[in-house]
Amino acid sequence: MKKANYNYAIVFYDVGEKRVAKVFKICKQYLKHYQKSVFRGHITPANYLELKNKLKKIINPEHDFVAFIQTMGESSFHEESIGNPGVDPESMII
Repeated sequence: MKKANYNYAIVFYDVGEKRVAKVFKICKQYLKHYQKSVFRGHITPANYLELKNKLKKIINPEHDFVAFIQTMGESSFHEESIGNPGVDPESMII
């Protein structure tokens, strides 16, 4: 059986106030900021493992939560939103 090559990830988190900035900074190195504590984008398997390992070193597993959703690509899931997502992260100029 061939192992699937996931190359798109969605990461969302709920972490303690002292660690929010660190987790945000790490996620931003690998993925695009989507909304508040949500990141998503294309990522290589090696970078995915690197991201996960860096986050494991920062978070407190007793109090923090980080979720990873892996898919084959951006078009392999359906997304539906309601409400105001705030500023469109794709239109932001940094």
